[in-house]
Amino acid sequence: MAVDLQSTSAFSTAQRRFDVAADILGLTENTRRLLRDVKRELTVHFPVQHDDGSVHLYTGYRVQHNINRGPAKGGIRYSADVSLDLVKAMAMLMTWKCAVVGIPYGGAKGGVIVEPDALSRRELEHLTRRYATEIALLIGPEKDIPAPDLGTTPQIMAWIMDTVSMHAGHSVTASVTGKPTDVGGSEGRQEAAGRGVTYLTLEALKYLHVGEDTPTVAVQGFGKVGASTARLLHEAGLRVVAVSDSRGAVHNPKGLDLAALEEHRKFRGGVSGFKKADDISGAALLELPVTVLVPAAAEQQITELNADRVRARLITEAANAAISPEADEILHEQGVFLVPDILANSGGVVVSYFEWVQDLQAFFWEEEEINTKLHHVITRAFYEVLHASVNKRIDMRRAAYVLAVQRVANATTVRGIYP
Repeated sequence: MAVDLQSTSAFSTAQRRFDVAADILGLTENTRRLLRDVKRELTVHFPVQHDDGSVHLYTGYRVQHNINRGPAKGGIRYSADVSLDLVKAMAMLMTWKCAVVGIPYGGAKGGVIVEPDALSRRELEHLTRRYATEIALLIGPEKDIPAPDLGTTPQIMAWIMDTVSMHAGHSVTASVTGKPTDVGGSEGRQEAAGRGVTYLTLEALKYLHVGEDTPTVAVQGFGKVGASTARLLHEAGLRVVAVSDSRGAVHNPKGLDLAALEEHRKFRGGVSGFKKADDISGAALLELPVTVLVPAAAEQQITELNADRVRARLITEAANAAISPEADEILHEQGVFLVPDILANSGGVVVSYFEWVQDLQAFFWEEEEINTKLHHVITRAFYEVLHASVNKRIDMRRAAYVLAVQRVANATTVRGIYP
């Protein structure tokens, strides 16, 4: 059973996690004040004319949490559930995510309150271009670089890039990442998040000395991240026994035929009803006796209400804030090893960084080189977090935050306060 994120305040939860790390580090009150809140928050209300001639007013946001380590970086979400509180929380998470893997970015996030599937392609393009125009004073390759998130696509990023370029009078390919390769996008970007989850899961299993011949995996969420994670873990020799989407979940203890399941989903619109597996509830998937659980769907899926029934040995938190602070404590007491979200799903921002660098230098790398660089960056970060966890005798979540917050605090202190 999931808890309504809005009722618990996503931003207050993000601040609680920061406070824990700040206490461990012994940060001064002045530094805490600078890092505990966002730097900028922009709210825009803008009209879009629909195909039938009617005009609708939409609300969008762009928030920058901290830019002391470099330009702001963060996705844009199109969803009816977008709120300023949620965007602020995700901007803060992006700051820590960039810092924990050591890339020179600060954190930002954006969003529009809209159900994108309800719009025609023309309406979606008009909404995107108008929203990009409204936030144009904040974004740019040296200021704030957007990327895709829930409800947005490479095509939407191309529209944003083109809008910024029209304003500038020349092509500004480095203004967004996650674009199609035809307009400066990077090889390997589409599967980067899932590939990062896979690399980290394999490193964690190695550290845990899992003795099973074939570790089992359950993946909550069969979208872009979840589907690629399931496939890549299967290719790495693990047995994917359960997956879910917004409509239901399926389970086969002998392993799922992922290619057949993908065809079934395309035809039926969801994973439910797959003949080679049993239908189960999404809640039941989280409680399966598997080696690895990958929550790759939405926020607040494992809470104090169900954490004690989780039987996985390892959780790789592919979705932002999939686990509540209360659930963290329960899982830690049960001996569940966690790869936390700010590390687990950092593959996307790492390869976004690679895309930005390639755009700036107008020189592009092959996918094999990108995957090799991603593996190096993300596994190095894993062992840095693990080292902090063991040395400080704290769980992996706290260790990841301690590393990230320390790096941002150091940059803040060194830069000083202007004027």
